Amino acid sequence: MGLSEKTPRQNSVIDDSVYIDQFLKISNYEDTVRQLDIYYGMVKRQLLQYQSPITGLFPVLSNDKEVGSVRESIYCAAAVWGLYQAYRRIDDDRGKSYELGQSTVKCMRGILECWMKQAPRIELFKKNQCNTHALHIKFHLTTGHEVYSDSEYNHLQIDVVSTYLLFLVQMIASGLQIIYTQDEVAFVQNLVYYVERAYRTPDYGMWERGSKYNDGSAEIHASSIGLAKSALEAINGCNLFGEKGASWSVVYVDIDAHNRNRSIFETLLPRESCSKDVDSSLLPTISFPAFSTHEEMLYQKTKSNIVSTLKGNYGFKRFVRDGFKTVIEDPKKRYYEKGEIKNFEKIECEWPLFYIFMIIDGVFKAVPDQIQEYQDLLKERIMVDHHGDPVIPMFFYVPEESIEKEKQEPNTCTRKPYTDGGLFLWNQAMFILSELLTAGLLHINELDLVRRYLPSYNRPRKGGRYSAFQGTATDLVVQIVLIAESMRLQAMMATYGIQTQTPHEVEPVQIWSSTQLVKVYQNLGVNHKLKLQGRPVRPVGALGTSKIYRIAGNTVLCYPIIFEVSDFYLYRDMALLIDDIKTELQFVGRYWRLSGRPTVCLLIREEHMRDPQFKQMLDLLAMLKKGYCDSVKVRIGRLQNLISSSCVEHLDFMNLLDESNEDYPHFKQLEHDYIGYQSLTDVPRILNFQDELKDYSVR
Repeated sequence: MGLSEKTPRQNSVIDDSVYIDQFLKISNYEDTVRQLDIYYGMVKRQLLQYQSPITGLFPVLSNDKEVGSVRESIYCAAAVWGLYQAYRRIDDDRGKSYELGQSTVKCMRGILECWMKQAPRIELFKKNQCNTHALHIKFHLTTGHEVYSDSEYNHLQIDVVSTYLLFLVQMIASGLQIIYTQDEVAFVQNLVYYVERAYRTPDYGMWERGSKYNDGSAEIHASSIGLAKSALEAINGCNLFGEKGASWSVVYVDIDAHNRNRSIFETLLPRESCSKDVDSSLLPTISFPAFSTHEEMLYQKTKSNIVSTLKGNYGFKRFVRDGFKTVIEDPKKRYYEKGEIKNFEKIECEWPLFYIFMIIDGVFKAVPDQIQEYQDLLKERIMVDHHGDPVIPMFFYVPEESIEKEKQEPNTCTRKPYTDGGLFLWNQAMFILSELLTAGLLHINELDLVRRYLPSYNRPRKGGRYSAFQGTATDLVVQIVLIAESMRLQAMMATYGIQTQTPHEVEPVQIWSSTQLVKVYQNLGVNHKLKLQGRPVRPVGALGTSKIYRIAGNTVLCYPIIFEVSDFYLYRDMALLIDDIKTELQFVGRYWRLSGRPTVCLLIREEHMRDPQFKQMLDLLAMLKKGYCDSVKVRIGRLQNLISSSCVEHLDFMNLLDESNEDYPHFKQLEHDYIGYQSLTDVPRILNFQDELKDYSVR
């Protein structure tokens, strides 16, 4: 019998195994469809039933028929979108995935339209970051109009706008068409300007009350800054039209603003704010959906701080001495009296929402024990409605008769669920997402398409023309281009072994000041119909000037602001300039996070050569030539050789740049009849000078 021949028994075994494999595939497919249909029913009954058919917004509580909340709407849209992503695996879903996808689009566009009606506020906010200029967070469910005035509600919540931008990028990456017109592109660009200054803008935070004392004062919140940082990273270089995008539908981010947010955020952690040592609002900041830090030590310290301080038997407290909805809180008073928060100690309400965040965190971090622990805790707190659907109460509170006992013996009394107002939609949305993830119906890469959960250097490389936060901070080389103001200065530097280039030698690359770049960026986000004036007049920092720019067909290299000509006397201080150069290089080397190397332009002027301390400048340049500046690796080279490894930013929104336009003059080379370097130190002389002597004793 040949090797290719098989006995009837062997054929039977092979046929059986093929049949079993096919049966398992079919049964697994049918089981997946059945499970997805169960969650589809839940989404229809618990979320989409309460979505406004006109604005697309969702309320905080299902019984509320008037006020739509942007924060809850975003998370509800995320849950609907998560199920849409899961259904995309199914070939014949009978229209369910399309319905879910369009419901998501309706919500995200509804929020966008409500905010676009408030476009004048954004323009005011760019000039003065205060509550009276903030975008509203609550709108009428049916009309989309404002429902609370600035004096009635604290609208300044930067984390909401950041969360919107974050999910907008994720949803566009999944193929949903959310942004339709150039006006909307300009508005989203201005939303980026809105959140850029989160690091220096006191707001009212995730709990809408500002400081823990609830006295009407705003403060800097780590959760708001962290979400802004993540939103800026995610949306940088994002084409809002998706795969069908144009060059003018791309969003740009100021890398220096991002760095300031990152720096302040990581400095604040593990604290939330000045008044709150620890706050559960940091959970969605350091984990899903923001993943704002990938510093493992900071992440673990913040997370363990929250768990050890705020975790309870029914959920997590929002923060210590949180009086919200406790039975002794006076619902008629908007603010607390001085010292009143002491009364709420140890009887704070516990929110099961954060059990769900911990489950999702466990899925992303691949910690099965954490998932199981919080699933078990959550299971004990789940209620069931008349449809048989699981319901997560908004929070659990200490009843009045148990307050004294709970204060004396914490975590011993039985708490009651808060069910007034119907379903808490944020809870239900997060629960559906956690169930899809733990059941294996939704993969983390389908929920986080831009891979926020990975460190920047582990994310898939972005294709395209725009910069991306994908560089690694380790072993970075800072590229340096030395530009001499004139040929005779170049000749002088060559005698010291310092090779420089003149502006003529780097052509067609133009040398610009950072001030010129600011003028270019002022055209980004301009929209006359919405009365939006583009980027605020803010200087471009050290990181921004370390990119090479392509502007309307021109290649541009910018020199840092420290080389700007100034009438201020410190501009003439050579020792200060040398120190500034060292600081600049160390700063760029430490905080650069973009793909491609930074390219720093050092401008050497003739007036520097005449300075008595120019020898120290030569010592610095000699050190740079050796390949280091203190602890930073550097590489001096010709610009033409460095461009290929540089970070290049294409500013495609500048379609035309008139060469004769005096608004954008580039750095010009000094021309001299005689280029010998000796003339650099020539001091003008006069043939004879005699001081006129006066006799002041005679009147």
